[in-house]
Amino acid sequence: MTYTLIPILFLGIIIIISSFFIVKQQTAAIIERFGKFQSIRHSGLQLKIPLVDRIAGKLSLKIQQLDVIIETKTLDDVFVRLKVSVQYKVIREKVYDAFYKLDYPHDQITSYVFDVVRAEVPKMKLDDVFVKKDDIAIAVKRELNEAMLDYGYDIIKTLVTDIDPDAQVKEAMNRINASEREKIAAQFEGDAQRILIVEKAKAEAESKRLQGQGIADQRREIARGLEESVEVLNKVGINSQEASALIVVTQHYDTLQSIGQETNSNLILLPNSPQAGSQMLNDMVASFTASNQIGEAMKNAKKKEDDTL
Repeated sequence: MTYTLIPILFLGIIIIISSFFIVKQQTAAIIERFGKFQSIRHSGLQLKIPLVDRIAGKLSLKIQQLDVIIETKTLDDVFVRLKVSVQYKVIREKVYDAFYKLDYPHDQITSYVFDVVRAEVPKMKLDDVFVKKDDIAIAVKRELNEAMLDYGYDIIKTLVTDIDPDAQVKEAMNRINASEREKIAAQFEGDAQRILIVEKAKAEAESKRLQGQGIADQRREIARGLEESVEVLNKVGINSQEASALIVVTQHYDTLQSIGQETNSNLILLPNSPQAGSQMLNDMVASFTASNQIGEAMKNAKKKEDDTL
């Protein structure tokens, strides 16, 4: 008798244990009784009638993501592949509709994504597809929300996560981009060279100006020195013409002496004969004489003009 009760007790324990079940957080369990919908149970420890009720299925209430790859053609006849990520979840209050109205929700969502993308992208050129990808995502979300809400699904967000044109098109786009960058680089290089040329010209102009100023100062000091030398010679009884001639001859021989001291000098002074020196001296004296006569004539004319006034 005891041995007969043991199996019955064991079976009873199993039945009692099977009456209890646990539903995880963010999950909904659908209970059917003899194949008919009975209730929806949410997270926690739940109880069902053994051998009468059964768990028909469970739905996750978490946000899920479905990635859909679509290949379509743009307005400028370029084939492009887009990856659209759809984030959705089952509405807690519509678990019944989500479980019983759709057998394959992923296929349903995919069909709507294909329909919307292939209606929107052919209206755009390839460049506009990259710029207006958010508009495509918004259009997909709007269409999916209208269609899937009745089935108990809420579309949280849609994202166009990848736009992949044909390989030849990408290569052409890369070449265009590279050409544009090379053009910009060439413009910058040209601007840099132009700036260098301008700055070099400014530097040369400044150098010439300073060089000319230095030569002018040098000649001014030479003239002042000659003037002082002539005054000194005049004081000892040598007139201006003779003094000028003496200074010129002295400078001439000083120059020859300076050149002779340079062993590696390549300078050639022509002419360098005594007759040529004498001729040069005569020319210089004649030049100074004519200059003095012109100066005296101008002084006399100025004096007569002042007397007249």
